[in-house]
Amino acid sequence: MSGFERTYSVIVVSASEKVNQALAECLSGPSFSPVRFVADIGSVKRALVERAYDFVIVNSPLPDDPGIRFAVDASEAEGTVVLFMARAEMYEDVFERLVGRGVFVFQKPISRSAFEMAVGWLMSAREKIRKTEIRTLSFEEKMNEIRLVNRAKWLLISHLQMTEPDAHRYIEKQAMDRCISKKTVAEEIIRTYT
Repeated sequence: MSGFERTYSVIVVSASEKVNQALAECLSGPSFSPVRFVADIGSVKRALVERAYDFVIVNSPLPDDPGIRFAVDASEAEGTVVLFMARAEMYEDVFERLVGRGVFVFQKPISRSAFEMAVGWLMSAREKIRKTEIRTLSFEEKMNEIRLVNRAKWLLISHLQMTEPDAHRYIEKQAMDRCISKKTVAEEIIRTYT
């Protein structure tokens, strides 16, 4: 489908064999693995307990549910992008209910080229989420390092009667002299004094 080298996991919720065959053809390239098909909401919920998927594609209606509530829930899962395919007579209502929740909504029937375009949008959305996850992770790591360094400084202040600036300089100097991170120095201080 594209020259992009990332692989995406996909679960399709659809009771239509015809739609499943068409989607299987579109999702057969190396960019998609695994691609799993289930026929109802109960099955997809069990599958999502087992593992997370990058893309959830819902072909509504389903035998046990229209799938709208499920699409909202699935879109709230970390790192998951949802495409909801609705019949023409339901499209406007479904669009109003789902678009504000971050769910991509397409009106059926969908041509192969339109579906491939939709998958491209899913890929773009997933990459944007991935970048946000990376930034969030690095921010959390930095905050954790600051907490550890502050805890280590207070231990140096209380056990060695250092001033706060002296404790700060001590940690920075140890990190520079030993070519290790301030976090590692802080962890050693915390182990020593607790």
